[in-house]
Amino acid sequence: MDAQLIAFTGVAAGMVAMPGADFTVVVRSSLASRRAGVACAVGVAGGLVVHTALAVAGLAAVLVAVPVLYRTLQIAGGAYILYLGVQAVRGALKGATGPVEGEGQAGLGAGRSLRQGFLTNVLNPKAPVLFLSLLPQFVPDGAAVLPRTLLLASIVVVLALVWFPAVALLVDRLGRWLRRPRTARAVQGVTGGGLAALGVSLLVAPVAGR
Repeated sequence: MDAQLIAFTGVAAGMVAMPGADFTVVVRSSLASRRAGVACAVGVAGGLVVHTALAVAGLAAVLVAVPVLYRTLQIAGGAYILYLGVQAVRGALKGATGPVEGEGQAGLGAGRSLRQGFLTNVLNPKAPVLFLSLLPQFVPDGAAVLPRTLLLASIVVVLALVWFPAVALLVDRLGRWLRRPRTARAVQGVTGGGLAALGVSLLVAPVAGR
């Protein structure tokens, strides 16, 4: 039995399940429809594929070595997450219970939700640095580095593909209650406020704070 692999799975599961921008944007999309929520969840997993691939390739080290690149990604990610938060809060104040403006049709909503999930995750500048520092700790001495890190990266992606769609389906299951006008506005307002706060924290965080 590979004790390190079991330990990594536990750490990765906690990391994936930890509430944050990914969780918030999946919940928000799921309020629009089950299809949109699952699409957003798949988008988040797609972003994790990019981050883990960068960590495996060692390219994430560039973000650590070049502060300007890190800060650029930090600003882009913060601005995008802040935009999503402001849109959600605006929707809540207007009494909208569905997705943001322009997402009216189910297919379009799912497409936008997929993109939002992907961009929310992939523009998080802390993720590649986290994976770069985490994965090597679970590579045993003498083990082939590339196959091992690929395995670890795959575990993270699989966990995301299980957790985030499960969140989307749960929200959809509770949809009758969550989509009541007053409840939906409250959820949208809270999730929007959370996204906006996360976006602002990325925008104002100094590079040295990483």
